[in-house]
Amino acid sequence: MNETIERAPLDEKVISRLREIFGVERLLTSQTDMMTYSYDASFETQLNPQKPQVAVIALSTHEVSECVKLANEYKVPLYPRGAATGQTGGAVSTKGGIMLDLSRMNRILEIDHQNMQAIIEPGVIQNDLNLALKPYGLQFPPDPGSANMCTIGGMVSNNSSGLRAVKYGVTRHYVLGMEVVLPTGDVIVTGGAKSKALKSVSGYDLAHLMIGSEGTLGIVTRLRLKLLPLPVTRGIVLCSFERLESAGEAVNAVFSSGLQPSAIEIMDFNCIKAVNMMKPELNLPVDNEAVLVFEVDGAKEEVTSQVNRLKKVVEKYATHLKFSDEPNECEKLWQARKLVGAAVGLLKPGGFRVYAGEDICVPISRLPETLREIHNIAEKYGIVCGIYGHVGDGNMHTGPVVNSSNEVEMENVQKMVEEIHQLAIRMEGTTTAEHGVGIVRAKYMDVEHGPAMEVMRAIKRTLDPNNILNPGKMALPN
Repeated sequence: MNETIERAPLDEKVISRLREIFGVERLLTSQTDMMTYSYDASFETQLNPQKPQVAVIALSTHEVSECVKLANEYKVPLYPRGAATGQTGGAVSTKGGIMLDLSRMNRILEIDHQNMQAIIEPGVIQNDLNLALKPYGLQFPPDPGSANMCTIGGMVSNNSSGLRAVKYGVTRHYVLGMEVVLPTGDVIVTGGAKSKALKSVSGYDLAHLMIGSEGTLGIVTRLRLKLLPLPVTRGIVLCSFERLESAGEAVNAVFSSGLQPSAIEIMDFNCIKAVNMMKPELNLPVDNEAVLVFEVDGAKEEVTSQVNRLKKVVEKYATHLKFSDEPNECEKLWQARKLVGAAVGLLKPGGFRVYAGEDICVPISRLPETLREIHNIAEKYGIVCGIYGHVGDGNMHTGPVVNSSNEVEMENVQKMVEEIHQLAIRMEGTTTAEHGVGIVRAKYMDVEHGPAMEVMRAIKRTLDPNNILNPGKMALPN
């Protein structure tokens, strides 16, 4: 545990060519730098760091293309990387080779507000784009919890979503086209080489083949994104439930009433406890098994109406309610959900939150059953665990908390995570809804997809016969 795998040095010709492409300053070879590139946010890479042999920092499509051509010529593994906020080991080396850092390709190239789209480089941070769009009254809707850190290129690679996916969908719904460097080093543009249309059915949908492929089929160097108007206002209804099952019934009742919330988030009793520890003034009711946060958005009159309708529907199931359509008060109510990811670490003195088994998704009808079973699994292994997530589409995040000095806990949490993944499949769900496969969930791919996996592997072999791009990920050829 916590050991890196040493590799034989790269051919000096490769290093020399990389120096020509990137210069001395953007060619990194020191062991300190390699250790930095050995991790993402996953528990797996904390346990088993994976060092590349060299890292380069790209500033242009031309540099990326030349690097890929070199890697393909010498059959050197190449790993594209953005901000490394991923939680599945998707942006780390598994076979040594070259780490290609795209984080400094971070320019917003054009905001075409009249045509409701923007052209950006992959290293743009999600929140930075939305700050730039705000003066135009526009937004890029996908909103992962890491929006202040994650790159949009990384979001595209994993088809990320976030809190408001229940209404606005996921990243793939907002990609109109992209510039991609293929494993040969050739550069293509999907969605129409010169198109600014908001939709097209011309040709194969190559953009959506690349979205969610986690850098195994090509490297995105430019994106054309669809934008939407910002809502005028938002409203929040925060409610508590004595039982997990009542929370699930409330969600179904809201959908059946014809309401379309922009977000529906759940927090279990451990998360409620953690949030109250971090922010006592929020004073969430502690005698309940779950809290739901509903958000609606639109014109002010519409939001006021929806908030009132939500209240009437939910109060039949809930024990406590708070609701508002005033911006400052909404932000206070929304704080509880925003704090959870960090707060769960407080559940165990001296513990830390493990990012593993954190991204399963099940049918909404089986959500209460799944929540209960996760707690049973955690209790079985003696692990403190908070559960929260996007109940509106069945996506939940587990937050086990362990002490790294306790070897039994470190072993048991890995067993717990395995059972959680198996539970998701048993509940007719998936092991990942927005964080991706990487190396962490690769072993479940054949079970989830069956014969379709052979089609995926055939596509990989066709586009990348030398298997240079992000090998060892997604149960594709290693």
